[in-house]
Amino acid sequence: MNLASLLETWGDTHVLAMAGALVGFIFGFAAQRSRFCARAAVIECCEGQARDRFSVWWLAFGACLVGVQALVFMGGLKPADARYIAMPSSISGAVLGGLFFGAGMILTRGCASRLLILSANGNMRALLAGLVFAVTVQASIAGWLAPARKALAGWWAVDGGPSRDLLHITGLGASGGLALALLALATGFYFFFKTHPQRWSLAAFALVTGLSIALGWGLTQAIASQSFEAIQIQSLSFSSASAEMLMRVLSSATSPSVGFDAGLLPATFVGSLLGALVGGEFKFEGFKTENKLGHYLTGAVLMGFGAVLAGGCTVGAGLTGGSIFSVTAWLTLIAIWLGAGISWRIHRSMGWAM
Repeated sequence: MNLASLLETWGDTHVLAMAGALVGFIFGFAAQRSRFCARAAVIECCEGQARDRFSVWWLAFGACLVGVQALVFMGGLKPADARYIAMPSSISGAVLGGLFFGAGMILTRGCASRLLILSANGNMRALLAGLVFAVTVQASIAGWLAPARKALAGWWAVDGGPSRDLLHITGLGASGGLALALLALATGFYFFFKTHPQRWSLAAFALVTGLSIALGWGLTQAIASQSFEAIQIQSLSFSSASAEMLMRVLSSATSPSVGFDAGLLPATFVGSLLGALVGGEFKFEGFKTENKLGHYLTGAVLMGFGAVLAGGCTVGAGLTGGSIFSVTAWLTLIAIWLGAGISWRIHRSMGWAM
């Protein structure tokens, strides 16, 4: 059965949900097995010792760039149609939101995707932080925090179109984007095998983690090209998906229509759970004396507000948006690392547990 038959049989929205579920399951399993974590990568860099976690993150990032840019080069993806480039955005939102998100990521011991993965592994601290994150995202979209988010985003707004496309601005084009992606992947392999000699299975899981984002872009672009309806091309992003899942749980009458995000979150959870069971790593964990509840709750609020203000999380903006060389996505990714680094230094100066 081809894609056109699937769309005719099940409808656009349900096929999108199936695509989201497939991509989410692959990402969840591979990210769990590779211990993919932006927070841990930042901390290693701050300590001046880029080791295991940084090498895994960078290898996954390089694979993501190559997979997506190869799609663009071969005509399988049109980045100009993606919201990270086509829609109006905000430079101030990207920078400030990234700083907030990065600071919160240190406090909660994980970004949005990592909290979901840890929750599936039995970590109740991550589950609580993830729930607060989802509530804050919804409040920032259309609730009490929305006025503050709109005010900060209005400081430096930018129009959608070529002005948000780094490859257009620099004149590098599709071939230049692919060349940069291949360079990133090559350095990713260098860092990885410098710290993980003979760890081919770990490298494979890191590569699959990054390539799952390319798969998301490719599937939604293919569905959009076959559908008679207007379909938003997209890939992994856990902020909007978290808010959508929260709305589905609270009220089916007011929840958004079924789409890619509807399948993404539950499938990522299942994929991570399976990864933990396969690796014998599933274990219920609660709060201990050294785990500060206030840090988790504050961090979750900062991440939720920052993700909406910036237009995505470490995966949504950093990898998904960054892989198509969106200006604001790259600004968000850089700001997230800066915010996390500043938060880490404050933690160290206060003597708080990392």
